[in-house]
Amino acid sequence: MFTKRLKLSASLLLLFALGFTQHSDQENPPVNTKNGGLFLPEGFEATVVVDSLPGRARHLAINDNGDIYVKARFADKSESVIALRDTNQDGRADIIKRFGGAAKERAYGTAMRIYKGYLYFSSELVVYRYKLTPGKLVPESEEEVILTDDHPHGMHEHIAKPLTFDDKGFMYVPFGANSNACQEENRTPGSVGMDPCPILEDHGGIWRFDANKTGQHQKDGLKFATGLRSVVALDWNFADNNLYAVQHGRDDLLRLWPQLFSGWQSALLPSEEFLRIKEGTHAGWPYCYYDQMQGKKVLNPEYGGDGKEVGRCDQYEKPLIGFPGHWAPNDILFYQGNQFPEHYKNGSFIAFHGSTNRAPYPQSSYFIGFVPFKSGQPSGEYEVFADGFAGVDPIVNTSDAVYRPMGIAMGPDGAIYIAETEKGKIWKVTYKGSKKKFTKASLAKMEKRKSMSHIRTPDIVNDDLDKDKPVAGGKVYSVYCTACHQRNGMGDSQRFPPLGGSEWVTGDKERLIKVLLNGLEGPIEVKGQSYNNVMPQHSFLKDEEIAEVLTHIRTNFGNNAGEVSTEDVSKVRASVDNLK
Repeated sequence: MFTKRLKLSASLLLLFALGFTQHSDQENPPVNTKNGGLFLPEGFEATVVVDSLPGRARHLAINDNGDIYVKARFADKSESVIALRDTNQDGRADIIKRFGGAAKERAYGTAMRIYKGYLYFSSELVVYRYKLTPGKLVPESEEEVILTDDHPHGMHEHIAKPLTFDDKGFMYVPFGANSNACQEENRTPGSVGMDPCPILEDHGGIWRFDANKTGQHQKDGLKFATGLRSVVALDWNFADNNLYAVQHGRDDLLRLWPQLFSGWQSALLPSEEFLRIKEGTHAGWPYCYYDQMQGKKVLNPEYGGDGKEVGRCDQYEKPLIGFPGHWAPNDILFYQGNQFPEHYKNGSFIAFHGSTNRAPYPQSSYFIGFVPFKSGQPSGEYEVFADGFAGVDPIVNTSDAVYRPMGIAMGPDGAIYIAETEKGKIWKVTYKGSKKKFTKASLAKMEKRKSMSHIRTPDIVNDDLDKDKPVAGGKVYSVYCTACHQRNGMGDSQRFPPLGGSEWVTGDKERLIKVLLNGLEGPIEVKGQSYNNVMPQHSFLKDEEIAEVLTHIRTNFGNNAGEVSTEDVSKVRASVDNLK
């Protein structure tokens, strides 16, 4: 297998010199004591349905009687669905019960939908459903398995199973790609992309299934669309009877291609693409990505691109809107209700869960956006509908954010519900104003929030958190580690584990060195919490660089373990090479 090895370029050395710093002068926005802490357009109000949930929360669905069903972020004793009911009509849930899901279900499950009297939800690998029992909070029917992902998943990236339904009895499910850009060696600097990409045969796309048939596997479905790296936000728009998705773009432009991309470009690119998906759509992954600043799709560097060259990319589906990179669009809802002003009818609400890999710039998004639609097309720029989840601005580390919005659902009265992942808080948003008096002026204060650092395009110099603040010992960490483990070493609480206080960091040095040399994939436990993602190998680093970064993490972030020497790394590398 051919692998192109990069030498450290002058631009990378310059980035090393910037180093790692902890930004401490956070500018807290004014405290909002209304609406459960949310900022909303004029005339809207929010009430807190529940402050926190066991297992926290991802997506949610609302039954016709107002009962709420939430997909737990973490399953507990095979009970990954959380059911809530408000019996005294005070707006808060006073009955909370759990049920459903298999014992082998891992963290990171997603999807919660109600379709034709059935409650559908998913884990990473399985789509389940229950027949809802009228009047009963917990279904009395047997759990059914609708779809099982039976692929061998050696690499655990992008395998959650969001889903949606059309008006003809079909269910749509993405199968995410377990790669950044179909490289010969995933997430290895300089590794070229395979062409054609074999991953697209059974991943990197959306499949259509019979919504009522049990026991299905991918082979039983139809490949509906391809060229989509990772889709979590997925919804059928009944106004024009089309499927829509907002996909997650690729990562690591700086880390993998420092001779081509700056930290600023890597923070903003590639775009998170809002796409109308029709049967046969090819969105271009892994060959291309959308650059929202240039307004065009360009070749990925793994396929010879330099950030400007279009090449074959003009043949692929262009997005309706290109949102900035790493905003993490994790749910979309086309509004079919009548409670909100006409401005919102048939438009799309999008939950942006928040970035993790924007270093050396502040993390971004963490809000609910809205895109107005007319005649099946966006009729204006995106809007900020609900903000204030993070509680701080700028957001330096992902773990600084108090809440991160994840799921959106509409209730029977036309109100929308929002769930977040960090504590399992749920808000209900209603409109209390006069619909006749709602104008663009009603949106003015929310438009101003686009100037805040977690939404605006960062200034290339003034917003650089590492500007003029180098710290010895963290130069390797700054480039290769902050994207996942964050500047404060605390991870993102979901996909990427913390380094501070981690037994993997402070424990056996040889095991830690092997993690950098070999990478790590599959489920692990850190500080009592499960994680299931991919740690790419970093064997391309020199022994002294590995020693430096491991000593750095073992002596920072509250850790007080011994140093790792260059000799330690050389010895382990030799033993690893002998086994190959």
